[in-house]
Amino acid sequence: MHPTTLRIGFVPGVEPDRFLRRWKSGRRKAWLELIPVPLSRQHEALTGGEVDMCFVRLPLSSEELHLVPLWEERAAIVVGTENALSLFDEIDEGDLEGETEIPAAHTDDAAARIAVAATGVGFTRVPLSLARLHHRKDAVSRPLREGEPTRIALAWPREADDPLRQEFVGVVRGRTARSSR
Repeated sequence: MHPTTLRIGFVPGVEPDRFLRRWKSGRRKAWLELIPVPLSRQHEALTGGEVDMCFVRLPLSSEELHLVPLWEERAAIVVGTENALSLFDEIDEGDLEGETEIPAAHTDDAAARIAVAATGVGFTRVPLSLARLHHRKDAVSRPLREGEPTRIALAWPREADDPLRQEFVGVVRGRTARSSR
């Protein structure tokens, strides 16, 4: 590990590559290490010191964390390719009447639920980014019109706030090496 390495965690569905490219293009002295973090462990990874900062999926309430909300993810419905709902461009709640929902059994089961939906048993709800991450040839995802979006934020421990972390926040918010705060 480089002496000045900033460990950046990210939950499934978040693609931190663009932030890594921006960081590198600024010729910064610190290195970034990208670490995948299961959704169920996002809080523990931060408070336990596994990562210095993490792209998290809200809600995540914690007095001991800084949270910078970043973007919203649309809700999606995933069904098997043989399901009539696969023909729609977008899906309304009314379209789901009479269909079987495959509910979440635990926080990290999106891939398993999508696999079950692909068999034609029913549908499952996930953020669109997770539907894309777990894309399969035998399933399709469709945006859920009026669906409750999820929000991605950047989080880090309040006690560990420093200029390096603030510099990364600037990169994530689009500031360049030449722009001022």
